[in-house]
Amino acid sequence: MTEKRIIKKYPNRRLYDTVDSKYITLDDVKDLVMDNIDFCVIDKKTNEDITRNILLQIILEQEEDDEPIFTVDVLAKIIRLYGEGVQDMASNFLERSFYLFTEQQELFNQRMKEAMRHNPLSTMAEVTQKNMQMWKKMQDDLFNFASKRTSTDDQDE
Repeated sequence: MTEKRIIKKYPNRRLYDTVDSKYITLDDVKDLVMDNIDFCVIDKKTNEDITRNILLQIILEQEEDDEPIFTVDVLAKIIRLYGEGVQDMASNFLERSFYLFTEQQELFNQRMKEAMRHNPLSTMAEVTQKNMQMWKKMQDDLFNFASKRTSTDDQDE
C-alpha cells in the first residue's frame, strides 16, 4: 500500500508536489484525481488538510469551463440540505450514487466491448436489469433510513 502523496499549499497560493519536488497547478491536481492517485493537500502555514477546498476549486473551474453537471436547481437543493439534520444521510446517498454510477459506467464499457463480439441486445438487457436492482436497493435503503428517522422524530414530540 502506498502512502498518500502530499501537496503543500504555500501562503503565496502555490501548490508544491513533495513527490515530484516541483510546483504544480490545479490542472496537475486534477490529473492526479483522474489518474486515481491518492493525495492530500496541506496548508503549509496552518498544517490543516485543505484537500476538500482544492477539490471544490477544481469542480468550480470545471463547472465554469465545461458543460456543467450541477444545475441551479440541484445546487439549491444541496444548499437546503445543510443544517437540516440530513447531511450525513445525503452525503452517504450521494457517495453511494456516484460509486454506483462509476461502477455501472465501467461495467457498461466492459460489456460494450464484449457485445461487439456477442449479442448486443442480451448484454444491454443484462446491464439494465442489474442497474435497476442496485438502484432499487439503494432507494429502499434510503427510504428505510428516512422512515426510521421520521418515526424517531415523532416519538420525541
